[in-house]
Amino acid sequence: MVTLQINGRTHEADVPDDMPLLWVLRDVIGLTGTKFGCGMALCGACTVHLDGTAVRACVTLVSSAAGRAITTIEGLSPDGTHPVQVAWRDLNVAQCGYCQTGQIMQAASLLGQTPDPTDADIDAAMSGNLCRCGTYTRIRAAIKRAAAAMGGAS
Repeated sequence: MVTLQINGRTHEADVPDDMPLLWVLRDVIGLTGTKFGCGMALCGACTVHLDGTAVRACVTLVSSAAGRAITTIEGLSPDGTHPVQVAWRDLNVAQCGYCQTGQIMQAASLLGQTPDPTDADIDAAMSGNLCRCGTYTRIRAAIKRAAAAMGGAS
């Protein structure tokens, strides 16, 4: 039995210690906003936060997440008003949308650590999150808009 702090709530899960956090979130807890993409931490679709830092849930063992604050897309802002989510909507970032929860979680982590990111900061932080539709220009613009809304970028 593992005890997890997910989106500010305590959850107990009777799962093997080596089960990927992704499957606990989706199949055991029922939080399906975090997506399965590649299963090898190469695409970023499964990005969540552990103690505010972006990690890939597909390769993060549930045992390593115990006792840490886990934030999924559902917990970033339950009403969708996080500045990154607002910027994503305002700039119509999503095309097919599959990768977007991972993109948003990665961007929110970036802005939590680097409130006024340069283009190079954005490129480095977002390089592990793939968008098959190629909305990278809109992603960068949305991150800059969110940074400005959060008081970072000018």
